[in-house]
Amino acid sequence: MNRSLNPATPSRVAARTMRHAAIAITAAILAVTSLSTGGAAEMPATTSPYAGQENRPIKSLSAEDLAELRRGGGWGLARAAELNGMPGPAHLLELKDRIPLTADQVTAISAIFKDMRAAAIAEGERLISREEALETVLRNGSVTVRSLQELLSEIGQARTALRYVHLAAHLKTLPLLTHDQIARYNVLRGYAGDPCASPPEGHDVSMWRKHNGCD
Repeated sequence: MNRSLNPATPSRVAARTMRHAAIAITAAILAVTSLSTGGAAEMPATTSPYAGQENRPIKSLSAEDLAELRRGGGWGLARAAELNGMPGPAHLLELKDRIPLTADQVTAISAIFKDMRAAAIAEGERLISREEALETVLRNGSVTVRSLQELLSEIGQARTALRYVHLAAHLKTLPLLTHDQIARYNVLRGYAGDPCASPPEGHDVSMWRKHNGCD
């Protein structure tokens, strides 16, 4: 018996052959990739930025944080005052000869700094103790919703009190300074350009330098 040939059959066979070849090539590529990566494709890195901090005695505070708090350092809490033209006592005393400060100003600012540091150390220790208490209940699994709320409230109060100590010191210091001294402080701290470097065109250079305390 004669059978009629389907003219589409050869093309279908060719298409099927090409699909099988493509599958074989893909499988070969995956096999090579698997061998080069030890049997499994590399997964995206998921390392936490906190890695290494799990060994801290108090997870929320670094060794540097603890040292800063225990010495009564600023800890960045007075940044809002510092960057709004209200110099702090610690840096004023460091720059006293370059601003310059008078002897009476140094005495008054030193007293503010001494009181600030004593209060900051006390409040810093209170903050550390509350963070340590939170660390303890989290570590041993005894934390509850109520204890968490209470501890966070105490931590917030300690932090607020500590920030007040530092900001208040800037506030108390401000009336002791002249406008020119504040301007000079901002230049020395890098918050403003140095007016001594380039007197404006049209100004008498010697008078400008004198007025801005350049000489």
